[in-house]
Amino acid sequence: MSTTPVEDSMRFKVRPLPSLLHFLPRLITNQITAALNPTTLEIHNDSASHSHHKAMQGSLSKETHFRLVITSSAFQSKMQPARHRMVYALLKEELDRAGGIHALQLKTRTPEEEERQ
Repeated sequence: MSTTPVEDSMRFKVRPLPSLLHFLPRLITNQITAALNPTTLEIHNDSASHSHHKAMQGSLSKETHFRLVITSSAFQSKMQPARHRMVYALLKEELDRAGGIHALQLKTRTPEEEERQ
């Protein structure tokens, strides 16, 4: 149960992970929330589905593949590539870091676009 109107207006869906594997979803949540003030933020950790891939063998992390759905008025009047660049810029350190985010799938939309769906 939420405690504030802001929490009421936001929907966060983060898949449960083992206790030591919460760093990246929390970091993603903090970075995106601070910069974009989303009304919807869904974070799906798809890493387990990709752990058997050759590129993931010997990876320093078990959190490598994420799928995000972000609704924010900050995306107003921006095309999808510009929206994606905004998110990539926010997560640049983790995308560049060895053992960081290997793959990031994005669905970005404005509140008006979300209403139409």
